[in-house]
Amino acid sequence: MDMPQYLLRDMPFEERPRERLMQYGAGSLSNAELLAILFRTGTRDESAIHLAQRVLSGIGGLRQLVDLSLDELMELKGIGPAKAVQLKAGIELGQRLARTRLPEAQIIRSPRDAADLLMEQLRYLQKEHFVCLFLNTKNHIIAQETLSMGSLNSSIVHPREVFRAAIKCSSASVVCAHNHPSGDPTPSPEDIRMTRRLCKAGEIVGIDVLDHIVIGDGEFVSLKEQGLM
Repeated sequence: MDMPQYLLRDMPFEERPRERLMQYGAGSLSNAELLAILFRTGTRDESAIHLAQRVLSGIGGLRQLVDLSLDELMELKGIGPAKAVQLKAGIELGQRLARTRLPEAQIIRSPRDAADLLMEQLRYLQKEHFVCLFLNTKNHIIAQETLSMGSLNSSIVHPREVFRAAIKCSSASVVCAHNHPSGDPTPSPEDIRMTRRLCKAGEIVGIDVLDHIVIGDGEFVSLKEQGLM
């Protein structure tokens, strides 16, 4: 009678790679343990961990896995088509990840940068939208969020909404913006009052409000540049 394959779940808890990964993180696992997770099962004669250790020892280490074809992998004792395919897929994902780069972060250096980013998003809207750009310590944009949509001529936002969102994404500073559906970006008295409230709240929580940009039809006004905040 065929004996069942050794499964990772049949191992003592402290030796199970999956459970150890979940408890301690992937960085705590050895190469053999990570490989065993990809294998999922062992063979009739050995556990997935023992199989992984033997494979790594037999080929000379982890680096040599990259150069093995599917056929070469399947020539290794205990590696069938399923394990070979899982292994090649894992290696390919690792290689693709190594080749990827983070997208170049957008930087806000001036009111013009913020206005250029938001102009086409906001200039044609028929209601006021209040938008925040959340920045890190180097003024890279780490998030953008629309926090309110107002009536035709008013946009109401509370400081707690702005700074709740800022804290959530660990923002160091904020650039606020909203559109005027009339096309005239001249700040209203309410725009100025709201901006000053936001600045005071920002001082309390330690998150700077760098500017408030009012977007019109192809035009904008920076309350910072106008000395209104």
